[in-house]
Amino acid sequence: MAEQTALADIRGDSGGKPDAAVVRDALGVGVAVGLSGFAFGVTSAGSGLTLVQTCALSLLVFTGASQFALVGALAAGGNPFAAAAGAFFLGVRNAFYGLRLSQLLALPRAVRPFAAQWVIDETAAVALAQPSRRAVRIGFAVTGLSLYVLWNLTTLLGAVGAEAIGDTEAWGLDAAGPAVFLALLAPMLKSVTERLVAGLAVVLGLGLLPVLPAGLPVLVAALAVPVVLWVRGRRGATADGDLRGTER
Repeated sequence: MAEQTALADIRGDSGGKPDAAVVRDALGVGVAVGLSGFAFGVTSAGSGLTLVQTCALSLLVFTGASQFALVGALAAGGNPFAAAAGAFFLGVRNAFYGLRLSQLLALPRAVRPFAAQWVIDETAAVALAQPSRRAVRIGFAVTGLSLYVLWNLTTLLGAVGAEAIGDTEAWGLDAAGPAVFLALLAPMLKSVTERLVAGLAVVLGLGLLPVLPAGLPVLVAALAVPVVLWVRGRRGATADGDLRGTER
């Protein structure tokens, strides 16, 4: 039943986007985002992690937002457990991508654990934009492979470069990670609700930064989601009530 629903959500495999166009779009995303792994390598090495630890994070975790959050909290002197918790909560969104992609990709069971490593923002965005199952699979695979390879390669280069130049703060490279993360996040904020959530999260995070230990402000900032949704829900209910009163 789930597979039939997924098939109904995308057009038949007989038509749709040419394979070459899907590969081109997927490579564009993979290369553009993969290069930012250099900023992560620099940031991670600057926070005190070793070359092996930095590369292991990219190889095993492979979700940029969580990686930047983790090393950022550690660089600020945060508790490792709080830093890991913040990174974990940021990565939870990938599980929701996986629920949808599992239906659209319909991969064999033996392949799914390996494909799960590539379920991130970029692969989900490319795959969900495709018109057919074949295009979904190509977009997901090409984006995942190109991004995974390039992200890990540039992570290595960034970490080696950071060790070579010494103090990353003296060069201003400690700001590279957050800057890249914001540059990737900003275009995704398309609706009013998303922008309100992001704005409130920034206010909470920055406001609590001098008060709470490093790593905790990002966790508290996550409260922006239920707060904004609750406020908008209340406004919607009030508007509906006013409309019913007018109709009477």
